[in-house]
Amino acid sequence: MHTRRWLLGSAVLVGGVSVLGVLAACDRKAVEPAGKAAPEDLRAIAKEAWIYAYPGLMNYQTLVTQTQDPNNPAYAGFGKFRHYSQFFTPANKDIVTPNNDTPYSWAWLDLRAEPWVLSVPAAPQGRYYVHQFMDLFTQIFGYVGVRATGRDAGSYLIAGPAWTGPTPRGINGVLRSESDLVVNLARTSMSGPQDAAALRAFQAQYKLEPLSTFAKTAPPPPAPPINFPPWDKAKALGPDFVGYLNFLLQFSQPTPAAEMELMARFAKVGVGPGKPFDLAGQTPDVREAIVGGAKDGAAVLEAEIAKTTSSIGLFGSRDQLGSDYIMKRAVAAAMGIYGNAAEEAVYVGTMRDASGAPLDGANRYEVHLTKAQLPPAAYFWSVTMYNLPDRLLVENPIRRYSLGDRSDLKFAPDGSLTLYVQATSPGPDKESNWLPSPAKGPFNVVFRLYGPSSEAQQGKWPPPALTKVG
Repeated sequence: MHTRRWLLGSAVLVGGVSVLGVLAACDRKAVEPAGKAAPEDLRAIAKEAWIYAYPGLMNYQTLVTQTQDPNNPAYAGFGKFRHYSQFFTPANKDIVTPNNDTPYSWAWLDLRAEPWVLSVPAAPQGRYYVHQFMDLFTQIFGYVGVRATGRDAGSYLIAGPAWTGPTPRGINGVLRSESDLVVNLARTSMSGPQDAAALRAFQAQYKLEPLSTFAKTAPPPPAPPINFPPWDKAKALGPDFVGYLNFLLQFSQPTPAAEMELMARFAKVGVGPGKPFDLAGQTPDVREAIVGGAKDGAAVLEAEIAKTTSSIGLFGSRDQLGSDYIMKRAVAAAMGIYGNAAEEAVYVGTMRDASGAPLDGANRYEVHLTKAQLPPAAYFWSVTMYNLPDRLLVENPIRRYSLGDRSDLKFAPDGSLTLYVQATSPGPDKESNWLPSPAKGPFNVVFRLYGPSSEAQQGKWPPPALTKVG
């Protein structure tokens, strides 16, 4: 799981105007009146629309940072990778709940003119990798990697919703998105600092190219340039979310059949792909409904977050998420956007100890796992420490931010394992199993299982409790 967990009560995320002028700068006379509905119904519709929009807005934050700001260290633009070839440290503050297992490779694709092709190298034994593809609203529409496609080299076509062309020879699979703008997030395992050079060499073999380049055919006419809205956090979670949503929806056409009725309902509060939106130009009842609905949506989402402890069921395609996919996408985006679907990885975190008390760096804890309780993962597992509320890695004297099956852990003769979670060393004989915590204040730990067993995918692996010992 990944990227900033914004406090919902704060002004966060997204702003600006689209090519069509979807925000207040638009011509107010062009705003069409919303359909008639009771005020309480309009407010409920606005609440649902806000929750629907939330993951798209969170995703847009990263899109703008990585494709529109050449001065940002994370910048890559469209159609090429930005590789990271080292583990994250507390100095990396641009994202939260980062994993400390698999350095990232990021790429954004614009599929409006034509599909793109990802080519990957053969992966040797011991080298895990996965390319995860997500649409504008963070729905996962495909995987390429050790689990999904095997260790052989291959080329995979990434297509937008309107593409209807033939699949050329040499393509091993087709992944189709519901939006024309997509993110490709790759994770590649690294066994330690000594593996960095080999990791970089492997990442360098990830190749992206337009379909016409791959197939050696004439390229189609280029798509028109996009005037991406500038980033405005202050407007993100307020009533102007409608304008931002309208901007995003124009790149998710045609509307999926599963959302036709939903979009017809949202239209009552001004939602429509590329449609101009100006809050002041709405009728008083619609304006009041949007203002109240945005507040209601934030409150409902915060309540859902408070009772969520596992990633299971939060990440995947619309079909995988089920009938409650709108809320699940939003919770996932708030707690750790871009997480994997359960078949690829499972994330289980806790902010409380065995007695139910909040974890605090002033205390000492132990985590005991019998041999049978060890995380059931086909590839590897880890447990990572994060401070709260920032959800960043924790600075410590031994520069250790996670432990896992690739660490030099000491097991008991019976195969059991005890981890020591505390701010100070538990002693030289136990230091190999020490996960440093903050000196004081709240924190949480997250277990990650890569290649989880079927039981873990179904939530049947109970994460070990942290027992307070001092």
